[in-house]
Amino acid sequence: METRFWDRAAGALRGGRLFTGAPARRAKWSAWWAGRLGRSDRGMTTSEYAVGTIAACAFAAVLYKVVNSGPVLSALQSLVEDALDAKF
Repeated sequence: METRFWDRAAGALRGGRLFTGAPARRAKWSAWWAGRLGRSDRGMTTSEYAVGTIAACAFAAVLYKVVNSGPVLSALQSLVEDALDAKF
């Protein structure tokens, strides 16, 4: 008789021993856990996207305030004026 996927996965979770008298639901959940433990998470979850978006917005707000401050505006203005007045 051919072994089913659930039996093989449950056996991998329990160190190679198959569940001989386990109900189908237990074997199914064991196989799910065996699959979860065997692979790495790639990508971000929804909460990680939310935190990343908030952090990016906060960084953009701080950068906007810095760039629009008086000393930075005058420095950028003098830089542009010097570049336009350069002699080639």
